[in-house]
Order: sequence, then C-alpha cells, then structure tokens
Amino acid sequence: MTLDDILVQARDLGVYERRSLSAEYCELVFFSQDLEAWRRILIGSLGEPRKPAGREPTEADLGLTSETGGIRLNQTLFEKEFGGKTIIAKIWPWDDERYMTLKMAVLFN
Repeated sequence: MTLDDILVQARDLGVYERRSLSAEYCELVFFSQDLEAWRRILIGSLGEPRKPAGREPTEADLGLTSETGGIRLNQTLFEKEFGGKTIIAKIWPWDDERYMTLKMAVLFN
C-alpha cells in the first residue's frame, strides 16, 4: 500500500488545493461535502480510525503524529502497518466547515 494507491481511489473527488505530494507525504484540502467518500476510502485502505474526531488523543497518538503536526480533539487519525512501514492519515476540519485538510504520511518503523 502506498499513498498513491489511496489517492487513486479518490481521483473522482474534488480537491480544493494540493499542498504537497511525494511518495512519503501528502497534504491536500478537500471539500467537506466529500468527507464521507474520503472516510470510506481511508477505512477501506487503513481500517477504522485509530482516533475518531471528538475523542481526546492518547500519548501514543501524539507520539505517532508528532512529526506531522500532532493530532487534536476535533481531528480523525487513521493508521495501518504494512511490513516495515506505517501509513497514517489525518483529517483536519476547518472552522469555516467548507474545507478539510488531509495529511498522509509514510512512517518507517
């Protein structure tokens, strides 16, 4: 599984802004109306959220996400290990409720 494998599944979804895209890190802004479609893609690729929005992050969640900006109460965190690497994905809702930021990263174990 790669970040590109996940993004290919979302090729028909609108993206407001592509901020960064490499084999190890992706950051983009999508429209809130597409949240459920993104959730289905991420659940299909990475499993159920490790930390759903509204639940306080644990110390382990904070440690896992420290290199990519951390994780907050209103954010969702996905995680799955693949061999010698872990893929994480974080959904950050904007205060305007129109957009959301998706950050995905490959972490090497």
